[in-house]
Amino acid sequence: MHIGRTRFRRQILTEFAAPKDKKSGKVVIFCAGVPGAPEKDEVLEYFARKGYWAFFPRYRGCWESHGKFLKHSLEYDVFAVIDAMQKRFKDFWTDKSYRVKPEHITVVGSSFGGPAAILATLDERVDKAVCISPVVDWVAEDKDDPLENLYKLIRKAFGGVYRIDKKNWNRLKDGDFYNPLPHIDKFDKDKIMIFHAEDDTIVKYKPVAKFADKLGCKLTTFEKGGHLSSSLLCSAASFRKVERFLHK
Repeated sequence: MHIGRTRFRRQILTEFAAPKDKKSGKVVIFCAGVPGAPEKDEVLEYFARKGYWAFFPRYRGCWESHGKFLKHSLEYDVFAVIDAMQKRFKDFWTDKSYRVKPEHITVVGSSFGGPAAILATLDERVDKAVCISPVVDWVAEDKDDPLENLYKLIRKAFGGVYRIDKKNWNRLKDGDFYNPLPHIDKFDKDKIMIFHAEDDTIVKYKPVAKFADKLGCKLTTFEKGGHLSSSLLCSAASFRKVERFLHK
């Protein structure tokens, strides 16, 4: 299957896969973990074959996208994609133009991208969020493993891949920026589904379980599995669960 490449808002490089029925109004947007390689071909193709327009944007300030990383909370990159897909956009590989008229929008967020998916549900255009091993509280993450360590790793191991100012990064540990927990009373529990493994050592299970319990949202727990990724959704069992959730 062809994976297209386009750029939204003249900044956000986005890969996409189109369904066979180009008039489909089903849309899924993938928000990746950080750091990590921008590789989502498997899930893009899988969802496109299921009839979805599947998009994988690189956050502003990451990889091929322009801008500064974390200058804005990452759900605003999701909103930019939603706005732009409804206008004409061109695949750089084929020069073909497309336009999507979304009827049902799902945001899938993994790990660092989990807050983007959860926070995006506060926008009425987003129908559902499916979250895999998501961060739900940066304050808890910082206590467990200081975010300063992750910042240093990103700078050393990824260099210019993430263009980030330290002051923007430091906003995470304050808990008021790009953080779902302070907004928990605003979320609709029926719009959020979470997958998490109890043995995850990257994003610990306990804060996520407490968040899901307080919110009352759907939580699928695996005893083992480690730090899960969006490829989990390509299994028939997981996809059936997601489909039932999306059509509730």
